[in-house]
Amino acid sequence: MVKLSVVVPFFNVQTYAPDTLRSLCANAREDFEFILVDDCSTDGTPDLLERAGREVPGAVLVRRAANGGLATARNSGLDVARGEYVTFLDGDDWLAPGHCARLLAAIEGLGVDFVRTDHVQCTGRVRTVHRVPVGRRGQVVRPREAILPADRSTSVDYPYAWAGVYHRRLLERGLLHFRDGLRTAEDRPWIWRLHREADSFAAVGLLGVFYRRGVATSLTQIGDVRQLDFLRAFDQVIDETACDPDAENLLPKAVRTYCAIMAHHLGSIERFEPAVARTLRSRSAEALRRLPGDLLQDALDAMDEDRAARLRRLRRRPGRPAAAGVAVR
Repeated sequence: MVKLSVVVPFFNVQTYAPDTLRSLCANAREDFEFILVDDCSTDGTPDLLERAGREVPGAVLVRRAANGGLATARNSGLDVARGEYVTFLDGDDWLAPGHCARLLAAIEGLGVDFVRTDHVQCTGRVRTVHRVPVGRRGQVVRPREAILPADRSTSVDYPYAWAGVYHRRLLERGLLHFRDGLRTAEDRPWIWRLHREADSFAAVGLLGVFYRRGVATSLTQIGDVRQLDFLRAFDQVIDETACDPDAENLLPKAVRTYCAIMAHHLGSIERFEPAVARTLRSRSAEALRRLPGDLLQDALDAMDEDRAARLRRLRRRPGRPAAAGVAVR
């Protein structure tokens, strides 16, 4: 029986994939499987994965027929996962030796639907520890209780799918799949749905995931139209949360977060291609007009003046058609 499935998407990461694959070898166990998803890489990544399929214990190689992005690639891995528990890793990150066994011991010991962990962010030679914003460590908590308060960073603001481990019952309930086609911010609606609908979770202080930042091919470094998927992702958060029985309490948090992310992207708009920058402004203006007016006003009032002014200007902006050649939905 497979105890743990580790879903690892790869796309054009030949420089970093050897570190990732070595770390999987250092976590291998007879009852673990490593699902290596090649999302139609065009560099040397497919050859590395072909070799890994023979050399990494428990490796399962999945080759997608067309590039679908991180969300779709993860879904392809979930579709073949056999483990009682599931976790994730990205193809340019790596794990400490024995981390998967410690993850498994944590979730089995706590008996929860999912466990969230801290991680180490790696930017060049700099290492920074990032903590799950949950005060009660090693205790069983109702996931809804970790969404609020609206005015502080909470567990839904720490959306990294690879920073945790998840019981198979969540997969069977449809809570672990991502929205197909989202190229960025795919984990935002995912973490919100998990916290609204799962029954129990816990945060633990395990440090075993090393998250590589500043990778040139990462979408966080590329200012093209794929970055605008954060708007679709947060539209989904708003729409689904608005249908929740506790929407009155949860929506203010969702609106505040949406506005903060929107202001962040608008504040660095110079990194986008000109046509994409125009589309970002027009689509952000449309999104602001769709948000509940009273909640939007509260969110703007709670922001610092620079970010609030940025969004207020957009809010007053008349509707304009999207730039030619740039898809908006």
